[in-house]
Amino acid sequence: MKLTVRLFAAARERAGAGSVDVELADGSTVDALLKAVCVVKPALASLTSQLRVAVNQEFVSASDVVPSGAEVALIPPVAGG
Repeated sequence: MKLTVRLFAAARERAGAGSVDVELADGSTVDALLKAVCVVKPALASLTSQLRVAVNQEFVSASDVVPSGAEVALIPPVAGG
């Protein structure tokens, strides 16, 4: 399955893009998705441990399966004042 992963804040800056397209096998986990994103955008590798992953607007864990056609977003921690 082909997915477009939306990137926010520091992830967007590191990748130099607002989104990245990845190809995954059906039944792939969030962990596999993150690895695929890092293949396409290696600059994100140092951020993956800090990223929150949202699938269809809900935060998920690394072992969750990504459904075909899902809306996926990578959200780094945000600091503010």
